Amino acid sequence: MPRAPQKRRLETRAKLLTVAESIVAEHGYSALRVEDVVAQAGVAKGTFFAHFGDKDGLLAVILGARVTEFLDAMEAAPKPQHPGDIATLLAPLLDFIAQDRVIFDLLLRYSGTTGTEVDEIITQSFLRQITMFAEWIAGLQASGQVRPDQDPTLLAEGIQAFLNHVLAIGFCMDHDKQPAAEAILPYLRIWLA
Repeated sequence: MPRAPQKRRLETRAKLLTVAESIVAEHGYSALRVEDVVAQAGVAKGTFFAHFGDKDGLLAVILGARVTEFLDAMEAAPKPQHPGDIATLLAPLLDFIAQDRVIFDLLLRYSGTTGTEVDEIITQSFLRQITMFAEWIAGLQASGQVRPDQDPTLLAEGIQAFLNHVLAIGFCMDHDKQPAAEAILPYLRIWLA
């Protein structure tokens, strides 16, 4: 009995994702090539493009899932008690993004913040971060740890902008390599003081 077309399509998509994740785990995001994915998955390029559109579409799915895992962990962690805790909570996500310029570029491009392209999962993760930051800031405002004169959402959007800035500077050749969580601390201290 032949498998239903939908089931076969889902299995093919899952296989392409599994192969791509395996390549990324072994060689990094920058090394991912469509030719390698289709060869190892045993499918035609046309099949790949029907599922993901292009390599960046595939990476957006992989990265969106990974960022979601980081956000889940941040939400499950104890809430920050002072501004420095925010950097600590962000460190795993920032370290992940800072490991490869491809990750940063793709997340920024698909976030909707640059206006070029939108990926629902990545865009939602940016919005989810703003909401989470705003909740953290509201709690810190209530305890007198941060400035009470501004709306928590506005302050949260500023933190998001500083994250993008710190990560972008980290990829500059002439810039000293410093962990992004350390690099954002001065911005957090001044912005939230």
